[in-house]
Parts: sequence; structure tokens; C-alpha cells
Amino acid sequence: MNTSETGAGVSFEQTEEQELILDSLVEFVEQEVEPVVEELGETLSNPRLGHDPDGRLSDEVLEAEAQIRKASAEAGFYAMNMPAEVGGDNVSAVTWYLAKKQLAELGVPLTSAVLAGPGGPKPLLAQAEGDQIDRYLEPAMAGEKTTAFAQTEPGVGSDSPNMATRAERDGDEWVLNGTKQWITNAPYADFVQVFARTSPQDEVGRYGGVTCFIVEADEYEIGSLNNAVGAVGRQAEVELDDVRIPADRVLGEEGTAFYDAMDFLGLGRVEIAAESVGRTNWLLEKATAFANDREAFGRTIGNFQGISHKIARGRANVFAADAAGLRCAWQLDQGEAAIAESSICKWLATNTFWEVADDVVQIHGSDGLAEENPFMDNIHRARIMRIVEGTDEIQLNTIAKQYGVE
Repeated sequence: MNTSETGAGVSFEQTEEQELILDSLVEFVEQEVEPVVEELGETLSNPRLGHDPDGRLSDEVLEAEAQIRKASAEAGFYAMNMPAEVGGDNVSAVTWYLAKKQLAELGVPLTSAVLAGPGGPKPLLAQAEGDQIDRYLEPAMAGEKTTAFAQTEPGVGSDSPNMATRAERDGDEWVLNGTKQWITNAPYADFVQVFARTSPQDEVGRYGGVTCFIVEADEYEIGSLNNAVGAVGRQAEVELDDVRIPADRVLGEEGTAFYDAMDFLGLGRVEIAAESVGRTNWLLEKATAFANDREAFGRTIGNFQGISHKIARGRANVFAADAAGLRCAWQLDQGEAAIAESSICKWLATNTFWEVADDVVQIHGSDGLAEENPFMDNIHRARIMRIVEGTDEIQLNTIAKQYGVE
């Protein structure tokens, strides 16, 4: 890794490798993503065309995402943050942050398929061994299979250790029972990583006794689609009713899955911060261009403080959020847990995104509300970002606790 990322002092200079990756990503989007977006046309911009009546994503959209995902894997982008020993490039957290931000700044639909998101391989899957490598890890790395991370339940969100899903050993099999909810990519995943309690809390403690299992798509049922505004068709319930799976489907060590997941929580929050910063920058560019072009009362609306101050506040806040995200990513590269810092950058970036998205709608007036424009879509996305990977309240609780508030 370049000394600008690891050495003493403060430097925001990008390495040659990082600049090459970012430039190559822009070129990839131009060559591989934009033609697909253009071909789909209104299927992407009109939610009534991009979804089936029940909210499920249309086959055209799913096929387009699969095409982009596989092309990205072939180009070496898709899972480049994964360890080299499992087929990734082991790029730094700073590089991954910059790449996620770069894609979001482009404002091009379907770019979420370029770099592995919730349906792609995460560090937890790198623990695969034996037959799991050929059957799940390698196809996921190649973009040929997608997965889902099934932890949240109808009665358990932030209080994850109190999950009701259970797994009991029966000879050479495990029997799983429970329901997961708001599971991203569940309707389309080839396999799901299911978290279930295998030992009671009173025996192993609050965070122990949770195991991760690989459950294939034909082994569980999809309940209702959780059609959250801004993520219609993306999430669903996963129903497990006496699901029997072989003992070799345990991912990682039995009873340690919650600790394993927490080890990678910081990276997930950095990813959300990166997308939020990128989308905010894109929105501010659009607002600035509109403010400099639109006229009212004989001058451009950017001359009015009610408009210019919205843009200025957005620029100041996203500057701070970006700096926080880069610092947190750097700390992760140093092997630090960055518990408070990951909560700070996630809270700051997502709330900045939310506030700017709302301001940009206001700046555009009626045009901001129009379905054919992407501004309301970004408000919906921003609202989701303030909940996933830990709500605002969880982030603030974590920050307070880490800084000594008892």
C-alpha cells in the first residue's frame, strides 16, 4: 500500500493505483453500463415498468444487473476488496471507499451492480471452506451467483442477538426454524447466509451462540416482499420451516457468527458513507447548474440567499462527511476497529445526504417532484440509508458510549 495511506501525518493524495482504478471505473460505466441503461430506457425510469404488480423487479432489470455484474467481475472490479487468496485484489478500505463514491457521483442507474453490494461476496463469505468454495464463494466472486445476509427479523432489528430463529443439530443435519425480514436480495439470491441461535444466551452470553448457515434458494420460502419506498422489490421475508441442511453448511465457526459479523460492520458503514457522499455530490452539481440557469424576478435563482445558502451548507457538510469517511477507511486499513469513527461517518454522511436531497427538491420546485426526474428517488434512498447498517439512534448511542457517556 502507498505510504500516503499508511505513513505518519495527513495526506489525501490519491495513489497512482487509485487514480487508475477510478478512471477505469468511469470508462467501464461508459462502455458497459450506459449502453444497457439506454437500451432499457423507461423501464428504469418508470417504476411501473421496472417492476411486476407485486413489486418484484422485472426480468429485464434483473438480466441487466446480472450482465453488468459479470462484466465487472471479468474486469476485476466487482469484488476487488476481497482477499487475494479467494480471488480478490485485496484493495484497501480507502480505495474501496473512493471507488464506491466515484460510482455514486456518476449518477448513472445500475452502477450498484458494478461493485459488490448486499448480494455480493463480503468478508464473512471468505470463511468458506471445502465444497463451500466451489459451490458458493467462487461463483459469488465471479458474479455468477448472488447471496443475501439474513439477520433482521420481524421482532428484532437493532437488537439482533435476541433473534428468534433457531437451529438444532439432528445427526448430520441442522434444522432451522424462523422468519427473517427486510432481507435485501432475498427474492433473487441463489443462497442466503442465515443467522440462527444455536445456544441459549444464558449459557454463552448475549453475543455468543449465533451461527451462520448457508441455505440455498430452493430450501426456504419467500414470504411477502418488503416493498420499502426507494427499494421496491429488493427486500423480502425469508421463511424457514423445519429446513434441513447438511452439517457442512455452517459458514465459519459454530457459535461465533455474531462476532464475525461485527468485525466487518465498520466496512459496511464506510460503504454506506461513500455512496451517500457520492450521491450528495451529484445532487449538488445538479442543483448548482439549475440555480445558475433558472431565472426568476429578472435574475438567476442562485443570486437569492435562500438558494445559494442551501447549496453552500450542503457543500460544507458533504466536505466534512467525506473527510470523516476517508479517515475511518484509513483507520480500518491500519487494523483499528474504528467503532466510534464508523458510526460518525455513517451518521454524518447519511444525514447530509438526506438534508441535501430535500434541499435539492426544494431548489427545483415542481420539477423536483416530477416522476421523470431522479430527485425524489434520492430522497427515498437517503431515508433508507439512515436506517440500514444501524439506525441514526444506534449510531448516536455508539458514539456517546465510545466517548465515555455511561
